[in-house]
Amino acid sequence: MNVPPPAAPPRILALDPGEARIGVALSDELGMLAHPRPAIPGRDRHAALRAIAAIVAAENVREVIVGLPLSLSGERGPQARAVEAFIADLRRALPIPVRTADERLTTAQAMRQAPSAARRRDGTIDSLAAALLLQAELDARRGAA
Repeated sequence: MNVPPPAAPPRILALDPGEARIGVALSDELGMLAHPRPAIPGRDRHAALRAIAAIVAAENVREVIVGLPLSLSGERGPQARAVEAFIADLRRALPIPVRTADERLTTAQAMRQAPSAARRRDGTIDSLAAALLLQAELDARRGAA
């Protein structure tokens, strides 16, 4: 008798959208650790949405968290409004919840943690920022923050 393999546990995907790239991070199977993934080119919105939908389907993602770039005073500037338009597109494209999280200072923190990566333009910093955002969310959900 063939028994199907157990379904993969649901995961959380975090995105750190920028003008050129979208940083990507995925929770582990236990929902304890955030792992950066290769960034997605962000200039072609439709291609980026297809790439994100493919990750959601392939990795059994149950929720997407998108970093919202608020100003230090908590205001929504032009960059935050652009991200909100991206979030609206994500919500139309995905069958799962898409939430926002304050991502102030995650890029600066990522640059401090990986100064050599900050000089590269390959999306490493963007995905590390997404991982920091996701790790903070995972820790808060476990009550560890």
